[in-house]
Amino acid sequence: MSNLAATGPEGARAAPPARSATPRRRIRGSRPRQPRIRGSRADQLYDVVNVVVLTVIALGVLYPLVYIVSSSFSNPAAVTSGRVWLWPVEPSLIAYERVYNYPTIWRGYANTIFYTVFGTAISVALTLLAAYPVSRRRFRGRNIYMFLFVFTMIFDGGIIPTYLVVRGAGMINTRWAMLIPTAVAAWNVIITRTFFQVNVPDELLEAAQIDGSSDMQFFWHVVLPISGAIVAVNTLFYAVYKWNSFFEAFLYLNNQRLVPLQIVLRNILVVNSMDASLFAISAGSDAAQSQLRELIKFAVIVVASVPVLMLYPFVQKYFVRGVLIGSIKG
Repeated sequence: MSNLAATGPEGARAAPPARSATPRRRIRGSRPRQPRIRGSRADQLYDVVNVVVLTVIALGVLYPLVYIVSSSFSNPAAVTSGRVWLWPVEPSLIAYERVYNYPTIWRGYANTIFYTVFGTAISVALTLLAAYPVSRRRFRGRNIYMFLFVFTMIFDGGIIPTYLVVRGAGMINTRWAMLIPTAVAAWNVIITRTFFQVNVPDELLEAAQIDGSSDMQFFWHVVLPISGAIVAVNTLFYAVYKWNSFFEAFLYLNNQRLVPLQIVLRNILVVNSMDASLFAISAGSDAAQSQLRELIKFAVIVVASVPVLMLYPFVQKYFVRGVLIGSIKG
């Protein structure tokens, strides 16, 4: 019976269905390829223009950095003669050797590190303490305080009144002049307040108060542990500002032992004030001294910029996060 069922009407066995010569093999878990949508000619032209413009801008930004680094490692005569374009010419470390033996630069480095570390710590602490109260709805007068913060972003007392206040406080030619007058930035207070409003609801505070927690205990034990992102953003913003701080030191510090690295750079690059022992090569060689003077300027720029350039790739995300936090309406 089984043989009869398998045969056709003419007694021939039915042939099995033909299989494709090239069977399709589908990898398990793979998704079918989506068809690529081809844009119009206008879209393609727009993409080409974007690539060209962004490439030109990137080269315009990167080339000065490459030129400065290459010049700092080149022979002084090659730099002054204009033979350095992209790569170091006749590589030499003489500029960095002179910079390494120049104590004024390292004293400025030490001062800058001091102002950056302690100034950032003070600024972050004051910003958090100022932003948290104005983020609570039950805090009376919070809108008035926020108005005062925003008001300082639009109107300023000016250089002379600020200088008179700093002098009246006895902070001229002291390290406090670099730490206190610029301790709090209104923009940082605004983004920190927005972060607290979004991530620390009032219900959390009410629950903590039911358990007997005070406002300071709630801020220290609950708010700070969940505010690592905004603390990192504030730390980054203040640290970069403190590291590049120049104007405050230019106004308030006359003691050369207290000036930061930026003032040292200004004296070397702009005022052209350097110790004769820094660039003297040989007695009576004025041309060689002038060449090394120019080379040392490039080396000083590299030495001052390397810490920030090395740190930026690791903290870039916090710049973006700070902008996004500030863009949320609270």
